[in-house]
Amino acid sequence: MFGSGVPAVLSLLPDTFTFAWLVAILFAVAWLLDSRGLAAGRSLAAGTWALFGLFWLSTVPYFAFEHQSYVESILALVGVPACMYAGYLLYNGRASLFTLTRAIAIMLFIYLPFETIPAFTLGGVAFPEPRRILIEIVATQTGMLIDLLGYAPERVASSEGYNAAYLWTLDDGHTYRIDIVLACTGLGSMAIFGGLVAAVEAPLRRKIRGLAVSVSLIYVLNILRTTFISVVAGNQYMQWYPDLVLAMFGASDPYRVSFLISDRIMSQLLAVVALIGITFLVVRELPELAVILEDVLYLLTGDEHDLTEALDLPREPTNR
Repeated sequence: MFGSGVPAVLSLLPDTFTFAWLVAILFAVAWLLDSRGLAAGRSLAAGTWALFGLFWLSTVPYFAFEHQSYVESILALVGVPACMYAGYLLYNGRASLFTLTRAIAIMLFIYLPFETIPAFTLGGVAFPEPRRILIEIVATQTGMLIDLLGYAPERVASSEGYNAAYLWTLDDGHTYRIDIVLACTGLGSMAIFGGLVAAVEAPLRRKIRGLAVSVSLIYVLNILRTTFISVVAGNQYMQWYPDLVLAMFGASDPYRVSFLISDRIMSQLLAVVALIGITFLVVRELPELAVILEDVLYLLTGDEHDLTEALDLPREPTNR
């Protein structure tokens, strides 16, 4: 997939989460410098966008070969030139991109603690990892919905050692375990909207409304998604074209076919559609977000768009 020079570049990069923290901190410093009117903020932000592009490049092998996700691999690949282009435009005067820069920094500061903070003891009180708390809550609510649908898999320990997996026993006696992991919690999508809403300048009441709409919808839809995948994969309901599906994902276990179809194909494509729909609802509550969305569209298409007119949004003051 990659030329011989790309793996050499990737080998020089720090591990994924160290790299992500570095990007978040540099974006935040650039934000601070720019807020104080210092020109160094623009240069630092532009350079950090280039680093962010390298970050996405470093994730492609994981998404493609370990996670086996076509959707996420394609999005990561698109992110490489898009980030480089954002840095170029920002350096050359497209100041509105500072709003997107702020949003990315906030998104990372919301998401990364769940990925990186370990369990710890403070004052004799043991605190679990933040990721464990969120994962087990989602696993519990997924299990409640599975029970309501009339199924009764056994709840067992996941590969991470959390009480967050369901063991299904098939008619042939084979057992299939579905783990709930951090990617199953909807945290990434909620962090995106948290960053977007926090980055724009708008009355607090409308920002709270926009955040409430996005987070609540994402959370509910995510529980429906984890339940759908668990039931379908646990009962092998989508054993469609197994040889083709296994070949597409480089897999060999025929019991993974239903999981690959329900999760890696259907759920991930539907998640993109859902995020677009949620964005439309949120931007009507918070028209200031149109500035960020217009910048994203410009990065992807090279054309200017007036979303305020196209979506018939209220003419609220924006970040321009």
